[in-house]
Amino acid sequence: MATTAIGVGVGAGVGGGVLLGNSICFRKTQQLSISKTSLVSVSEIGFVTSQLSGIRISYNPPKPLSAPFSPALQPVIARRICPFTGKKANRANKVSFSNHKTKKLQFVNLQYKRVWWEAGKRYVKLRLSTKALKTIEKNGLDAVAKKAGIDLRKM
Repeated sequence: MATTAIGVGVGAGVGGGVLLGNSICFRKTQQLSISKTSLVSVSEIGFVTSQLSGIRISYNPPKPLSAPFSPALQPVIARRICPFTGKKANRANKVSFSNHKTKKLQFVNLQYKRVWWEAGKRYVKLRLSTKALKTIEKNGLDAVAKKAGIDLRKM
């Protein structure tokens, strides 16, 4: 697609325009002259629609960088991942009777469970999968937590 520029008279003190598709963008401008008779202030209007086959002329003033950058605080969301086994949701197809396939997630069976911690002589409340619960019953809480790299003193 070839882009052709249509001559637009630009007043004095303009830094030059860039033609992007059907719009001309100006960086530093005070006044813009569309025709020899009309003179329009771009900083007041924001954009001017010209009579020349719908060409849109816009001016975007630069944003000040004086404010320091501060990332937006987002709440911590408990993800559906078992910390002991690392199990997470599985992407699968839901297949209808007509063999129409749609995407779905098969989530892990996570449960809140109070488990007795023998070394700490107290209960620890954990959110773990049922598979991890069976593994803890077989091997013990200390062995499974050590293998997963979990510090039970912080729980």
